[in-house]
Amino acid sequence: MALQKVIITHETLETDKLVKLLRNPTNGAFVTFEGVTRNNSNGKNVKYLEYEAYEEMAKNTLHEIIKEISQETNVDQILVAHRLGKVEIQGISLVIVVGSAHRAEAFLACSSIVDRIKQNVPIWKKEFFEDGSSWVGIGG
Repeated sequence: MALQKVIITHETLETDKLVKLLRNPTNGAFVTFEGVTRNNSNGKNVKYLEYEAYEEMAKNTLHEIIKEISQETNVDQILVAHRLGKVEIQGISLVIVVGSAHRAEAFLACSSIVDRIKQNVPIWKKEFFEDGSSWVGIGG
């Protein structure tokens, strides 16, 4: 049962709920990735992050990435959720869930998706510090 889903939202991401969307008896492995806001960057204390996106293009690019990874790894159950707006320290900005019959394919698919998101998806983050802010390149 193939399922490929993309979610871009301003709402809090709840990994457990997202994993349940892929649960089925053909999967022997689930790999999840959570991108979480850390409190430091380049030696500076981060207060929070803000994400912006060209949403339509981001969704299309994410669907393309999922399709490519699915073909490359023979994994057809993939969910990618990215949060927009303000994300506090330890808040989740990215969730990837991969369901597969076997773990090796699931790990490979998840890792490849993260790499391609950072390289290709028009989602930008701005880091806020005590003394100002700065934009970080494409990807989450």
